[in-house]
Amino acid sequence: MNRMIGKFLVFFVLFSFVFSGCHYFSANNEIASAEKLFSDLRWKEGEKLVPYEYCSAEKFLEISNKEFNSNDFKTSERFAKRSISASKAGLAEIQKKK
Repeated sequence: MNRMIGKFLVFFVLFSFVFSGCHYFSANNEIASAEKLFSDLRWKEGEKLVPYEYCSAEKFLEISNKEFNSNDFKTSERFAKRSISASKAGLAEIQKKK
């Protein structure tokens, strides 16, 4: 019985490490994508043309980085996705205006 409990605990610990690592890498990838899109938005003068989307993307990215640095990877990933969404909306609006 003790052996079975030990195996369960080892499995649980390994599963926890693997699962938490997934959020780290996915959050890191989302932040990289958000930074690239925000850079594109900045380069296309999003601050002047679409100020709401620009500010939203900027602040969501800022919060995402703060959450990532405080090791809250799941929340960081959510805010990075919101930044991506705001950047894409801003880029679409700029495309419509031209």
